Amino acid sequence: MSIDTGIHVAYLVASICFVIALKGLSGPKTARGGNLIGAAGMLIAIGMTFATPGLSRFGLMAGAMVIGVAIGFPAARLVKMTAMPQMVAAFNGVGGGAAAIIAVAEFVKASPGSLAVYQVVEVLFGVIVGSVSFAGSIIAFAKLQELMTGRPITYAGQQLLNGLVGAGILGLSVAACVDPHNWLIAVIGILGLLFGVAFVLPIGGADVPVLISLLNSFTGLAVAASGFVLNSVVLVIAGTLVGASGTLLTRMMSAAMGRSLPNILFSAFGSVVTATGGAEGAEGRTVRSASAEDIAVLLAYSQKVIIVPGYGLAVAQAQHTVRELAELLEARGVDVFYAIHPVAGRMPGHMNVLLAEANVPYDELKEMDEANPEFQTADVALVIGANDVVNPAAKNSPGSPIYGMPILAVDEAHNVVFLKRSMRPGFAGIDNELLFDPKTTLLFGDAKDSLTKLVAAVKAL
Repeated sequence: MSIDTGIHVAYLVASICFVIALKGLSGPKTARGGNLIGAAGMLIAIGMTFATPGLSRFGLMAGAMVIGVAIGFPAARLVKMTAMPQMVAAFNGVGGGAAAIIAVAEFVKASPGSLAVYQVVEVLFGVIVGSVSFAGSIIAFAKLQELMTGRPITYAGQQLLNGLVGAGILGLSVAACVDPHNWLIAVIGILGLLFGVAFVLPIGGADVPVLISLLNSFTGLAVAASGFVLNSVVLVIAGTLVGASGTLLTRMMSAAMGRSLPNILFSAFGSVVTATGGAEGAEGRTVRSASAEDIAVLLAYSQKVIIVPGYGLAVAQAQHTVRELAELLEARGVDVFYAIHPVAGRMPGHMNVLLAEANVPYDELKEMDEANPEFQTADVALVIGANDVVNPAAKNSPGSPIYGMPILAVDEAHNVVFLKRSMRPGFAGIDNELLFDPKTTLLFGDAKDSLTKLVAAVKAL
């Protein structure tokens, strides 16, 4: 077997590893194994790249990898679960930026007029999509990290400006195909960065998970374009897999929110906050609250308790404490499981990853469609840091901005307990009428502190 044939066979093995990894990542039980298989495939692809005949500048390549490992390894190990979406956005942006730089470098390296039109199109696609993904991911990171407001940013003439930038990119791309010049590629890249910023600014609130998924698909497509530019089959396959899976996930997330993708991208959802921050809600209405001891009695003497985690659980880093509470209830004969909404948290699968970190058994995690029929027979629905994904307005209020979004049927439980810091609304910026329902009880405070008190109270019974 020749060296070239061996390399192609190894690339094929790496590609198969990527496909198997995606399959593994589709479920919590197989996610860890899928991640390891994907990493093994990437290791094979990198090793075979170094074995490519005629390759030079190994020192620069190795140095770049050392720098990447020095940044990526501690970042991945030390990142808090609450900051995981920011890290995903940042790493995703780096991938898009790298794809754009590769496309520019290959264009500059080529002799003027030596590229066929289809090759120029490949370069342009990588530059445009990579630039949009890079700039958009940086803005998403800034929103999630609260370096800027997380709410939609709109201004007069916004759509007109976006249209002009888009038209400029299209016009200059046609010109570059006819008579390619370095300056045209540079200007197109700059306009792509501007369009990425303008694209993400009006998106905020509850739409952040969908945005992250969409930008991930953009980066995958940019990487696939880089594969065409570099004549690398493994890059084309890997980028296409990421782009396709990201696109499918984006559609699934949109369906989980009961909205179309254009509505999510262009409606500036999540810009209005209507609730107050105290123990009173809209129009001064009061809610029913109780002590940890009273709620512990309710939980301990129930037959079925459904726990609904949300972003507040991640903020408080309370996943280990909620697992301890669930184990105490199970020891008393209570049937306990977790109901997971597809868009709970700030990125797809956020709650699954959070609870897996606390070694919550996978069979206790139930997705929305499986969990919803169980609420009617649940004695208590314990909501921890979630709001929009349990808001009955999605079913009962046609005028609500979240109307039509599938939600967890918490309102059908016999009793509802909310652990909340205050009466402030969730990402959607609207009040939750379930908080004022007579069967709802609130325990105010930090989620971890409240859960710690519940654990102590259950132990004391």
